[in-house]
Order: sequence, then C-alpha cells, then structure tokens
Amino acid sequence: MQQCDINTMEYFGVISPVLMERAALCMTEEILRVIEGKDEPVLIVAGTGNNGGDGLAAARMLMQKDIPVDIWYPGNEEKASTEGKRQLEIVRKYKIPVYKEAPGKTYGCIVDCLFGIGLSREVGGIYKDVIAQMNEMPGIKVAADIPSGIHTDSGQVMGIAFRADLTVTFGFRKLGHVLFPGADYCGEVILKDMGIDRYSLLDMQDMAFHLEEEDLDQIAARPRRSNKGSYGKLLLIAGTRNMAGAAALAAKGAYAAGVGLVRVVTPECNREIIQKLVPEAVLTTYDETEKDVSFLAECFAWADAIVAGPGLGQSDTSERILEAVLGVEDKRVLLDADALNLVAKKGDIKLPKQCVVTPHLGEMQRLSDTPVKDQQKELIKVALDFAKGYNTVVVLKDAHTVIAGPGAEICINLTGNPGMAVGGSGDVLSGVIGCLLAAGADAFFAACMGVYIHGRAGDLAAEQNGMAGMSASDLVPSVKEVMRLAEMRGNNR
Repeated sequence: MQQCDINTMEYFGVISPVLMERAALCMTEEILRVIEGKDEPVLIVAGTGNNGGDGLAAARMLMQKDIPVDIWYPGNEEKASTEGKRQLEIVRKYKIPVYKEAPGKTYGCIVDCLFGIGLSREVGGIYKDVIAQMNEMPGIKVAADIPSGIHTDSGQVMGIAFRADLTVTFGFRKLGHVLFPGADYCGEVILKDMGIDRYSLLDMQDMAFHLEEEDLDQIAARPRRSNKGSYGKLLLIAGTRNMAGAAALAAKGAYAAGVGLVRVVTPECNREIIQKLVPEAVLTTYDETEKDVSFLAECFAWADAIVAGPGLGQSDTSERILEAVLGVEDKRVLLDADALNLVAKKGDIKLPKQCVVTPHLGEMQRLSDTPVKDQQKELIKVALDFAKGYNTVVVLKDAHTVIAGPGAEICINLTGNPGMAVGGSGDVLSGVIGCLLAAGADAFFAACMGVYIHGRAGDLAAEQNGMAGMSASDLVPSVKEVMRLAEMRGNNR
C-alpha cells in the first residue's frame, strides 16, 4: 500500500497534501456517522507520520462542522513528517486544542491516528502507554487505516494494539484487517475511496484477494439441454467403521453444490447407513482388511474428480488406497483429513497435478512440522511454502481460511463464523469443492469458490438459527441456498 501511495504521487503526480485531505475527508464522514446524536467531544490521537497528519486534517474538518474536538499529540513535533508539520500549523491557527499528555476529559469518540500501515517493530516507550490509555477510555473507538500496533501484512499484535470498533481504511483492504488476531482489533472495516486505486499498482501484483457475492457470477449456468453427466461425476473415497457420517456429509455437500453423480467408495460395513443417508449416491464397497485395491482402477476411470480422506481411517488398507489415489495422473484430486495424515506419515511424496489439499492447522503441523502457534503468525507463508513445494493448491483452514496456489496466488476467505467450528463441517467443504472439481473447474478456482460457498452457507445457517448448536448437517440446505442465489444472479445477467 505504501508503494501505491508513492506511485500515485510520483508517477501520476497527485501531490501528498491532496491525498491527505482526501483521507481526512473520508475519516470525517465516518466519524460524523458514528457520533450522530452524541454530545461528547471527539479526541484525535495523532502520531508524527502522515497517519497523524490525516488525523490532524480530520480534526480541522470536524471543527468546521461545529463538532468539539481535541488533539492528543504525544510525540516529538520536531520528528513529524513534512505534511504532519504543516497540518499541526493549520490546527493551531484554527485554535484547536493540542495536548502533549492525555486530556482529562470524557469523549464520545476516540480516533487512533498514531501509526497507520508503516509499523514494523514492537510498540514501546510512550506509545505503549498511550495505546493502553486509549483502550481504557470510554467512547466509540475509530482507527485510521489500521489499528495502531497491528502489523499490516501479518495481522500480528506488535506488543500492544488499539482495539477499534470501526476501522476506516483507504484504497484496498490490508492483510492485517483479515488475518487474526488483527481482525479482532479492527471492528467493522469500512473501505473508502481516497483516490488510490488499481491504477496505482502499476506493474505490482495484488498480494491477495477475497471473493464476494458478485463472484458467484463465475459459476456456469446450467444449460437446458444437459444431463447428470454434464455436472460431473465425483468419486468419494471416505468413511471407515464408525465414521460413515463423514462420507455421507461429503456426499451431501457435493449434491447440494450441484454435482451430477457421486460414487462413494467405503467399507462394506457402511453400506446400509450411507444408502439410508444419501440414497442418491452409488456405492462401491470393500472389506476393511482388503489388501488388493485394484478395483479402484475402474472407479478412477469412471470419475471426473476424486475426493479422498473424510473418515477414511489410517489402516493398512487406507494406506494402500491413498497410494492408488496418488498414482492418478489425469484427474482432479482433493485430499482431506485422514488422507493428509497418511501423507504426513509417508513424508516426501509427489501429489497429482491438479490437486487440492485441505488441512486444518493441526494437520498442517503434521504435514510441514510447523507448530500451530508458529503457523498462526504466518498463515500465508505456511500455505504458500507448501503450495510451491508440492505444486498443489492448499486450503489452510482457519477462522479466515487461506487458499494458496503453486503460482503464489493467495485468496483469503471472509465468509463463515464460529458456529461452523463443529465436527463434519470440513467434510461438507470437501464435497462442495469436489463438486466444482468434477464440473471441470481448475483446482485453485474450485478451492476459492468452494470455501466461499461453504462459509456463506454457514452465515445463512447462523442467520436462521444462530451459531450455538449449529451442526454440519445444517450447512447442507444452506449450500443449496447459496447455489440458488448464484442461479438467480445468472438469470438476471
């Protein structure tokens, strides 16, 4: 984002004071919105950089709207940026109160303009105390660009961080807004247009993207002249004794997303329950102690895509099944759950060309030897390293799931909610992604769209019945509802 600022000023010739005034105007609009009907004054806490300059300009604009406003400027004025010094001169001419220490007043709104996106080291010294005092103040808390103390690219807390109710950001969302724990400190994130847009990227690549409802338009419409084969044949290798539910949930997820046919490969002991739970599915069963898995060759030939792993178990037979799946060269493949645990046991392996792996952090720890606590600090790096190292698509499941492609593509999913943190939710996800793979989508698109649909389904389920008590089965009808929404959007195009 800093490079975008530079490009806007140096390449396009938009001068820094203009950008600062635009940013201040954007902030002022949102501050006025949140304090509407309140009588208490506003406190702007400004740093010595341009983020502080934005805040100083916003203070002037608030004063011009007859809003009582004070400025807390704890830093050394001599170290202020050029624009920051200019804005300080302006607010003093307007006689807006500027305090070196915390004013002993009550404010209706506290606006954090200390650091912005430039923070690269832990917060210390006076600023640590300043942020602590800001957090203790009553009133609505607003952050400019990103809460002070949150690392822009990782979302990590750099010692201490401002806890905002609202973050007003400019140009693009920052990774620190969507990666945890930063996402918890931002509150509602409002994206405002201050004149920095895609043109400012020049030759730079986006670091990451996320899908929105309009991206459902990318799901192909179902032509009138079609049949069950038109929407893909998915081979689902799942379930072991006492784990038939995993296979059933994955199959239901695939059907809810619109797959044409599902063939479930599962132990014979699961036949009756799966036939009852998913009567639409075709079954191929095997004995749990089976040593010969050559029967899978015909199944592979039948399929357009393969999902392996939900409830599969880690027996010798399961291991032989995985070896057979890894030998498939001409099918799109998704590996989940026990398939990933078996991969971790085998060590260095080659994955199929069009492959998606869907580990949660515990499974990724086994796959990469990276402890969960270290993954949480560098989710994107962990996902990218594995994607590049194994030439695969990684769906690293977390509160905001990260999808990484072998070409360094990154998608961060913003749908979903804590109600989905239940057993079986990942099985439904595997079915949804499997459906898209079977329909012909490339691995990265299928992963990104599948995760979006799954999360959006969880949000719909939460809207209907709340998060507490949500089950994986609740996601299935909601997946259908998301697909109905995609259909409606397609009909209106």
